[in-house]
Amino acid sequence: MNQQTPFWLDRNVLVTGCTGFLGSWLTIELVDRGANVIGLIFDEDPRSQLMRSGYDRRIRRVYGSVTDYLLMEQVLNEHEIECVFHLAAQALVGAAHRAPLPTFETNIKGTWTLLEAARRSPGLGRMITASSDKAYGDQEILPYTERSPLQGRHPYDVSKSCADLISLTYAETYDLPVCVTRCGNIYGGGDFHWDRIVPGTIRSLLRGQRPVVRSDGTLPRDYLYVKDIVAAYILLAERMDDPAIRGEAFNFGLDDPQSVLKMIEAIQHLADRPDLEPIILDEVEHEIKHQYLDSTKAGRLLGWEPAWSLEEGLRETLAWYRDFLANAL
Repeated sequence: MNQQTPFWLDRNVLVTGCTGFLGSWLTIELVDRGANVIGLIFDEDPRSQLMRSGYDRRIRRVYGSVTDYLLMEQVLNEHEIECVFHLAAQALVGAAHRAPLPTFETNIKGTWTLLEAARRSPGLGRMITASSDKAYGDQEILPYTERSPLQGRHPYDVSKSCADLISLTYAETYDLPVCVTRCGNIYGGGDFHWDRIVPGTIRSLLRGQRPVVRSDGTLPRDYLYVKDIVAAYILLAERMDDPAIRGEAFNFGLDDPQSVLKMIEAIQHLADRPDLEPIILDEVEHEIKHQYLDSTKAGRLLGWEPAWSLEEGLRETLAWYRDFLANAL
């Protein structure tokens, strides 16, 4: 990655949630490929990879909420947006459980607001909505395929099921050029949600502390390095002129589910801290028990496959946090 390509050169691209974890890495890649990026920022975080890298000064910044229809219409039209990556969301399961209304407001209303503004923007040629594997909810048959029903039952999961369905509604009903991504657990440098297993475990080990596990440690999940997800988003956007791809949803994962305890063991090995055994709290509520994806469709229609193994991705991630925490002291 990190090279100018004809497809993105001078293309006007809107990234909502551009200072977030995934948004930062995607925005940086789009800038390096020559795109004119307009970033929607709701809550600025100076720790974000976008700002630490200085790339925030290489984009046009718009401040506001994705739930503001007039602002979304203005941004799409005044900046002549050709492509949208809709990443803005309340992304924490625990926060959604404690206070569901802000999550519903951002994740559901924010999505339909942007879609409706996009419907009235004739220059828009492609839009990707970030859903999640959690949109599938609990299923009897695993792994999830794109044909699995969307049946979230708890606040965060439901918000993703709804945003996902609303996006596909606009594709089907209004022929809006929309695709949906359903990703596993994304990890990498720049994720500051320390209750997530990868950043939380790395920080604990680097500080000489035992990592904390909120579940019983056995729950299987997909884990995918953030740079693989960035490549997936960019490839999907480039392929959306194909009628077989436009209006479709795609799973992206390693197709190699790992338990929480296996992930901690892998990080312990890379950090050379096998002595720091995890503290298992086993106190989570309303957690999907078994959750992992089948990414066959992305491979077949897009030619996508992950470039980083779990060990390679975790090694880069560990190095990122080692540098960040050393300089944050």
